[in-house]
Amino acid sequence: MVSVVSLVLMVVVVGLHTLIAAVMTRFFRLRLKTQWGYVLYALLLIPLVLFFSTLVFSGVLGIGVNLGSPAAALGVMIGMPLALGFTIDTLYVPPPEEFENLPESR
Repeated sequence: MVSVVSLVLMVVVVGLHTLIAAVMTRFFRLRLKTQWGYVLYALLLIPLVLFFSTLVFSGVLGIGVNLGSPAAALGVMIGMPLALGFTIDTLYVPPPEEFENLPESR
């Protein structure tokens, strides 16, 4: 039986993974000047970071519920936050090109 506490903690971890994916996507969009470079880096590096974070949260800390199979766990803990974070940054955050008229720093 799944307890309410473990379900809430799993939702918090998925939310944290979504935040990590969105911030890393934004970082790659700001640093890489190519059009598809940030997409490739996001699809290669973010799942790796989320995988190690999942190992820490579910293995060492024991947070989360038993989803039945490793594929379901990877889909919920890595795939869904990656898709949500990438979508949030790409669609809802203004592109870096719109911020060229920033004041000069001293």
